[in-house]
Amino acid sequence: MSIKLEQYKIFNEAASTLSFSKAAKNLYISQSAVSQTIRVLEEELNTQLFIRQPKGVTLTKEGEVLHQQIAVALSLINTAENQIKNYQELTYGQLSIGAGDTISENYLMDYLVRFKKLYPHVTIQMVNRTSHEIIDLLKSGQIEIGFINMPIYDEAITMKECLQVHDIFVSRHQDEHVYTLQELVKEPLILLERSSNSRRYVDSYFASQGILLKADIELGSYALLLEAAKNQLGFACVIREFSLKELHQQDIYEVKLEESIPQRNIGYAYLSRKTLTPAALKFIELLK
Repeated sequence: MSIKLEQYKIFNEAASTLSFSKAAKNLYISQSAVSQTIRVLEEELNTQLFIRQPKGVTLTKEGEVLHQQIAVALSLINTAENQIKNYQELTYGQLSIGAGDTISENYLMDYLVRFKKLYPHVTIQMVNRTSHEIIDLLKSGQIEIGFINMPIYDEAITMKECLQVHDIFVSRHQDEHVYTLQELVKEPLILLERSSNSRRYVDSYFASQGILLKADIELGSYALLLEAAKNQLGFACVIREFSLKELHQQDIYEVKLEESIPQRNIGYAYLSRKTLTPAALKFIELLK
């Protein structure tokens, strides 16, 4: 049996209107096309579906049974097609993102606001974790896009750079002295806790220069680093791009270094083998 969906659509229209001519008009096809389709359908099913009369047609018992089931089936198909269309047009859906507190507050928030204005019916789920925890969440399917401090290497994950950042040290007071790295580590230093990727990167750079970086104060959030520097507790290691407001307002000043810490990258990541949802794709478009 090789009955096509289009044949059932024509049959359903004819059965609903009880008129081949009205069905043809509603479907924008010829009446002969309707008659031919019904005839082929009856041959395929080996049964009569309509009783032809001078003023129209009526359904046979078999035709009534088929019409009841086909009407339900076509309704389900139409509902599914509309759902997919709405999903693609983002009239509903969900965007699930993972990122650290610092990236969420200082980088992603503006994009989330813009995305919500464009697609108000899409719900947003934000999970705050460290970069390595975000990779685990991606692999387990709990989030769709993760923002990480690069580099992280994992064959199962696709990662793309979206922002270059610079680690700097800041102080409450302006200082014209240009510090060597050896001089810097003798000052009271305020650093993020060791579990953060940002801290690991800075530690690794100093280690490559043969210098052990030791914190006088370790803090668990980026906002606290800035507050500690403002309150004259020492030199805080922060990200320049995320501290522009405080630097412009002269709440803090960048400590001049003889050798700057090399820039690093923040990237977005997703599971390589998984197709991204329309919501995720639209969010990535905003980043670009």
